[in-house]
Amino acid sequence: MRRDLDGVRLDGMMEGMMEGMTKAKIAVTLPRPLLAHARRAVEQGRATSVSAYVAMALEEQAKIDDLKGMLDEMLAETGGPMTPAEKREADRMLGRKSRPRRSAA
Repeated sequence: MRRDLDGVRLDGMMEGMMEGMTKAKIAVTLPRPLLAHARRAVEQGRATSVSAYVAMALEEQAKIDDLKGMLDEMLAETGGPMTPAEKREADRMLGRKSRPRRSAA
């Protein structure tokens, strides 16, 4: 019986061929604690394989990167990030308490 790198059974050639058409296989070096975390996710049924877990994490990071890019574009179109005074005014208008000021270290 063949198994993939994560120890998951490969029941037939067709399954591997279908995956190969839409995915690419790469080698990735991970810190041991992250690998252990991914393996626990598989054991607990939160992912079908370590590869699937890594793919989910990459998808989430890609979403964050896309949102950051959109925010950067919006800020560029509107004159840049809010000043501290603008942030305080926005907080006041939204009924939020002022953020504590950070002290210089």
